[in-house]
Amino acid sequence: MLLLIIGLYADEELLKVEASISPERLSRSQEGKVSLKIKVQKGVTINPQPVFTIELSPSDALVFPKNFFTASDLEIEILEKDGEEYLNFKEPIEIPFTVSLDAKRGWHVLEGKVKYFACSKKEEWCLKSTTKFSASFYTRSSINKKKK
Repeated sequence: MLLLIIGLYADEELLKVEASISPERLSRSQEGKVSLKIKVQKGVTINPQPVFTIELSPSDALVFPKNFFTASDLEIEILEKDGEEYLNFKEPIEIPFTVSLDAKRGWHVLEGKVKYFACSKKEEWCLKSTTKFSASFYTRSSINKKKK
């Protein structure tokens, strides 16, 4: 039964991620944030367990506190309905970063992926999956001077 379910949903996106970086044009040592808007297919929920993670690919231009984040790291609200817990993606997820002093001038692409456990209570299935995302940004050759 599980193989059939995976086959049915292989071509459908259970979870869509829209990624953006703000500000889009950055100076070296400037702080910014990655914003992820997550949309879940109707009738599907994303469980907090097993662990929901956002993984960021290594970047020469952006410095993050770490390279992966869990739902609890990001303080994503957990809701409950009919005894089932699920993550609330009403608000965008924001991950802070600093632009590296060694960042080369020009356009860059940040890539990452979301690993999640999706369930449909109505159709009685659950599966583990991954959705990739990317966002482009521009780095200037100037250095951001912090205000005192």
